[in-house]
Amino acid sequence: MIRLAALLALIAAPVLAEPVGIDADRMSVTVETPDGPIEIMREQDNEAVITGDFAKTSRACPPFCIQPMTPAEGVTTIGELELLDMLEDPDAVVIDSRTRDWFEGGTIPGAIHLPWDVITDRLGELDCEPDFEGWDCSEAPRVALFCNGPWCGQSPTAIRTMIGAGYPAEKISYYRGGMQVWRLLGLTVAAGR
Repeated sequence: MIRLAALLALIAAPVLAEPVGIDADRMSVTVETPDGPIEIMREQDNEAVITGDFAKTSRACPPFCIQPMTPAEGVTTIGELELLDMLEDPDAVVIDSRTRDWFEGGTIPGAIHLPWDVITDRLGELDCEPDFEGWDCSEAPRVALFCNGPWCGQSPTAIRTMIGAGYPAEKISYYRGGMQVWRLLGLTVAAGR
């Protein structure tokens, strides 16, 4: 009878197998946010699945068309590990370029919110100075922009308008996976405020 009770307990328990790390060397990354430090790690439940809007695979195109791997010449496209490195770098800025409604539904911890449709008006927040031809962003930090994923045009549009306003393309990275892939990998999501 004891064996049967132990077997039933195992069946009812959440499926926790080997720990799910970020990579072979890191279980988590801690980033500083205005609300204090947040630990980013992957979901440890091996049965977890992506749900909601981010689980959708097909959306009307336009406007939800697959985005190019590189949104503009000189911009570097990065993955999750490179984005985590930027989140740990105090001299880099990670930007959630989505509209407020998407941002409030959850964001990458440590990201700041600069929506795609007003980002060029707010380049002063990235140490750019206004000049007669747009902005002088020679002292601006390295940035990484993201939006909802490979089908979302918000960050590619923001990147192109930033470059047009004077932000150096070589200081811009594009996290193409966005929130869809971030959630798919089970990485920590913070409240967007």
